[in-house]
Amino acid sequence: MSTQPMIEVDHLTKYYGDFPAISDVTFNVAKGEVLGFLGPNAAGKTTTMRVITGFLPPSQGTVRVAGYDVVADSLEVRRLVGYMPETVPLYTDMTVKDYLAFMGTIRGMSRKAIERRKSEVTEVCHLEQYYGSLIGKLSKGFRQRVGIAQAILHEPEVLVLDEPTIGIDPIQVVETRQLIKSLGGQHTVIVSTHILPEVSMICERVIIIHEGEIVTVDKPENLAARLEATEHINMEVRGPTAAVVNVLRSVPGVQDVSFSPQADLKARYALVGRRGEDLREALAKAVVEHGWGLVELAAVSMTLEQIFLRLTTAEEA
Repeated sequence: MSTQPMIEVDHLTKYYGDFPAISDVTFNVAKGEVLGFLGPNAAGKTTTMRVITGFLPPSQGTVRVAGYDVVADSLEVRRLVGYMPETVPLYTDMTVKDYLAFMGTIRGMSRKAIERRKSEVTEVCHLEQYYGSLIGKLSKGFRQRVGIAQAILHEPEVLVLDEPTIGIDPIQVVETRQLIKSLGGQHTVIVSTHILPEVSMICERVIIIHEGEIVTVDKPENLAARLEATEHINMEVRGPTAAVVNVLRSVPGVQDVSFSPQADLKARYALVGRRGEDLREALAKAVVEHGWGLVELAAVSMTLEQIFLRLTTAEEA
């Protein structure tokens, strides 16, 4: 795989009047990567997507797709990019097959290529049953699939999907996420979303943006480790509470122990330990050596929701 990034965003700023919707945004996306662009509503996600796709010009900075500048080489960039905006521009009085043929025509595809790709994208997006149906009669979830189908119709190297699962039912959300994940590798994919589980389920890396500025870039599984300076462990032990607390506190590396009593002589214990130390084996040994019952022992990670709040609330230093 080439080391050259497929998408290069360099010090990108976009003003609406005097208001900076995004400010000094810089990031790269590797070829074949699925990148999550995460942030609350009005964080600047859609504006960034629109500049990358050539829909809006930047106020400052540069964006390149496969080495082509989105302003100087606009037509070439548009050939390389498939875009599904948050509100998909569908013609509801067209059938799925006619709409795909129309989109292929305006993208300059040959008739032969359109026929081949119509069949292929219909299968990829599981639209075979609705191929001859009017778009206006489809559910929101299947309209989203038609939006993805038109985005990949011309075999673009880059896919930009803005809030692809918003407003659809839970079953269709799962199916749409699976579809997007399957497109990674064949395409470089940017998924803009404010839905936290979406990122961990389909994305290899996440950018969190807040008030027009990037606050972090990392793999979802690395975010908790970067933000926390401690390890958290939950235990449930059957034994005399005061004695259990004293023994747990005596284990090297344990910094704090709190507890809540349960029925049947059990209690739940929340322990804080030094970052980077796995204390579970030592804790289990201490409990067992005293003849107490070890009911539960589990390391606890920050949830993506906690990470998101930590990074996007002004209350945190």
